[in-house]
Amino acid sequence: MKQYNNLSIKEWALEDRPREKLIAKGINSLSSAELLAIIIGSGTRSDTAVELSKKLLNLVDNNLHELGKLDLTSLKKVHGIGPAKAMAILACFELGKRRNTSSRLPEIKITGSRDVFDLFHPLLGDLPHEEFWILLLNRANRVIDKIRISQGGISGTIIDSRIILKSAVDRLASTIILCHNHPSGNLKPSDADIRITSKMKESSQLMDINLIDHIIVTDNSYFSFADEGMI
Repeated sequence: MKQYNNLSIKEWALEDRPREKLIAKGINSLSSAELLAIIIGSGTRSDTAVELSKKLLNLVDNNLHELGKLDLTSLKKVHGIGPAKAMAILACFELGKRRNTSSRLPEIKITGSRDVFDLFHPLLGDLPHEEFWILLLNRANRVIDKIRISQGGISGTIIDSRIILKSAVDRLASTIILCHNHPSGNLKPSDADIRITSKMKESSQLMDINLIDHIIVTDNSYFSFADEGMI
């Protein structure tokens, strides 16, 4: 690529302009670096937007999944990526996550633990902190809603059973599934995980609500209390 110090994207040669390339050849023709260049918009005195994007990708060995895990502070470690550019990148990845989970929920039927994992992994798989969610189902095991109950730190989060039950009752759910993530990658349920599962099983029965599973999500796998006969 030619050097275009101090030039905006519009001033580059046509073959080096990601926006024009997108219009001429379609978005699938763009490399990951060119897509990032469109997101960040401009480069610096020493690097074009594409060159700056390549530095970002080099930071994670060209792994987009790992890039999506970076937070604001980590992105700003790359010289030339300020708060505005970093926030644009974060917003892009967040939209991607939401797109993956924005299917029409009432059309989704839960037939096993894998269905739950597929639903929650885009939300929880790469988080650096724990979050606790519930999945609400009707009598046909079709999804009514998924609700985040709490957000915690690296090793835990606080769960209030009353909030869980109120959410289920308010949405007229017949069945619930608990779900949270382990940022450490450890699939083994903690003593606290086992206690909350047992407590929720008992308390939900009093409300004529059936708790059928508790899923622990990691970056690339999951643990199911139901599959392991623990619920």
